[in-house]
Amino acid sequence: MKIKIKEAAQKFQKWSLYRLAKELNLPQQTVYSWANGRTQPSYENMDKLCDIIGCNIADLFESEPVQKKLNIACG
Repeated sequence: MKIKIKEAAQKFQKWSLYRLAKELNLPQQTVYSWANGRTQPSYENMDKLCDIIGCNIADLFESEPVQKKLNIACG
């Protein structure tokens, strides 16, 4: 599942992924991999991410149920 890191960083802090990586004290490539869905952050990093951005975990995930998306795509 792709996490909406880029959108959350922009919405809550007006930050780029580059700035978010610096704030998290992580390699830029790590944060870009999360944003592109190639890798997932650990629970510890997810918690740190939410603290720094000022959001909750639910803000990082899609709000529209998958079933609704499937119905739209198929219907």
